Amino acid sequence: MSEENKSIVQKAMAGLLRTGDVEALGTVLSDEFVHHRPDATASKAEWLARVRAAWKNIADMQVEVLQMVADGDHVVMYSRRRLPNGGPEVVVVDTWRFDGGLIAEAWEVIEPVARAAANLRWWEPA
Repeated sequence: MSEENKSIVQKAMAGLLRTGDVEALGTVLSDEFVHHRPDATASKAEWLARVRAAWKNIADMQVEVLQMVADGDHVVMYSRRRLPNGGPEVVVVDTWRFDGGLIAEAWEVIEPVARAAANLRWWEPA
């Protein structure tokens, strides 16, 4: 299942980036899908609405997948994303958990590249 799950993620991401079809992305998510970020969680409907709303600002971003690993029911992707015309650049770690051939949960951590050096010493007072 690991390679099949990896293929689902690759196709979903490629489809979204190529066409902007958020509804197609929804077809690979379970009805009970939960999206986790360090500051919030969202249901399937909430997360798809956030992606749809953000799309007008990120539609032309460049995504470079640096690493994708599949193990059991999890797929982890490490990517670098750039907005066009000198816009901000971030690195993102996405982790997806599959259940029954669909993505049941996702975790996302985003770090702006411009602030990465400051985060190397996160324990020190600002």
